[in-house]
Amino acid sequence: MEYLEFELPIKELEDQLQKCRLIGEESEVDVTETCSQIEKKLIAAKKDIYKNLTPWQRVQMSRHPNRPYTLDYIKAICGDTFLELHGDRNFKDDKAMIGGLGKIGDQSFMFIGQQKGYNTKTRQYRNFGMANPEGYRKALRLMKSAEKFGIPVVTLLDTPGAYPGLEAEERGQGEAIARNILEMTRLKVPIITVIIGEGASGGALGIGVGDTVLMLENTWYSVISPESCSSILWRSWEYKEQAAEALKLTATDMKKLKLVDEIIKEPLGGAHRDREKTFKTVSNTIVKTFEGLKNLSPTELVSQRMEKYAQMGVYKG
Repeated sequence: MEYLEFELPIKELEDQLQKCRLIGEESEVDVTETCSQIEKKLIAAKKDIYKNLTPWQRVQMSRHPNRPYTLDYIKAICGDTFLELHGDRNFKDDKAMIGGLGKIGDQSFMFIGQQKGYNTKTRQYRNFGMANPEGYRKALRLMKSAEKFGIPVVTLLDTPGAYPGLEAEERGQGEAIARNILEMTRLKVPIITVIIGEGASGGALGIGVGDTVLMLENTWYSVISPESCSSILWRSWEYKEQAAEALKLTATDMKKLKLVDEIIKEPLGGAHRDREKTFKTVSNTIVKTFEGLKNLSPTELVSQRMEKYAQMGVYKG
């Protein structure tokens, strides 16, 4: 288990607890009382640290190297029923954007999301979760297929942004994202969007237009990352913490601003601390959300979706 800087007090207590138990196993000394005291301190430390996270610490949590990624969720939720589909039928298959058909119980869904890598090799293979235009075109192709067969769409957002390289711009990155946003607003099947990690800029919004937008507790959603915001406003990355505070990018802020519909609680310490519980919670929330959407007609779905996004940013004095 890797620890972030603000988690070091927890690491110290967990190390102490492990050593205490080891002493008890290797000797005849009764360490029950000592271990119990350390466990109480550990629980108190976890509650104190995780209940008072700053916006920047939430950003760090969303990037935790042990945090589950899109394929982890899909494989856990769908099991062997997931069938990955490839290619945009135009240029190539983008490994940063994955998608395919899967089942939760007896209900089929079209799952689409950005996929990051676990080590240097796979991060390069997945382009660090930053999709090219062909990734967004693949996503749109899969959504249109889902619409054709009346299959609901689930999108999982976890990207530092769309790939900003010259070749991506040459192939129409901006147009691809804009096209997805337009087409998603009028897609005639339910769209459930879940932010599972980083939700940065148009890279996230390119698959982020949903009837219901769900956000895990330790994730962020913003037009720009705190580091980039800091570099623009202060010409330095040193002010990323102030930028994170000002951007109002946490799940709580997004819910308050009515930009997301529901916050999904994570286990104490983050999604990576209890993956199975997180997967089950996300799966149950998707099913519950779909139950509220499945009886709406295509006309009602599109109308409500358009109205939902038209109301964003409207201020009444």
